[in-house]
Amino acid sequence: QVQLVESGGGLVQAGGSLRLSCATSVRTFSSYAMSWFRQAPGKERVFVARINWTGTSTYYADSVKGRFTISRDNAKNTVYLQMNSLKPEDTAVYYCAAGPRQFSTNYAATSTYDYWGQGTQVTVSS
Repeated sequence: QVQLVESGGGLVQAGGSLRLSCATSVRTFSSYAMSWFRQAPGKERVFVARINWTGTSTYYADSVKGRFTISRDNAKNTVYLQMNSLKPEDTAVYYCAAGPRQFSTNYAATSTYDYWGQGTQVTVSS
C-alpha cells in the first residue's frame, strides 16, 4: 500500500516562508509525477504545483507562481514545496498527490491522481 506523509506545516506571519515535505513509501517513486494541492475551509481542493518524474518540468498555479517552488529527491522518495512570501490567502491544508508519470493536460484535476497524503495545515497570519 502506498503511503504519502506530509510534514512542515505550521503558523507563519505574512511574508514568511515554510518548506513542506512529502515522504512516500512507494518503491517506484520515480514512476510518478507528484503534485501539491491545497484546500481552504469551505472551499474545494485546488492545484498548487506539479513536478514530473525526472524533476525537469514543473507547473504552478498562477496564484503561487514566483513564490512557491516544487522539487523532488528520487533517492529519498520525497517531494518538497518551498513557499516564500506567504500571504494570508495561502492558508489551507496542503496535500501531496502521486499521479501517472505520463503528462496529462488534466494535471490540475484531483481525479488525475492515484494516491494522496493526509495533509498538513499551513496558517499565515496577517
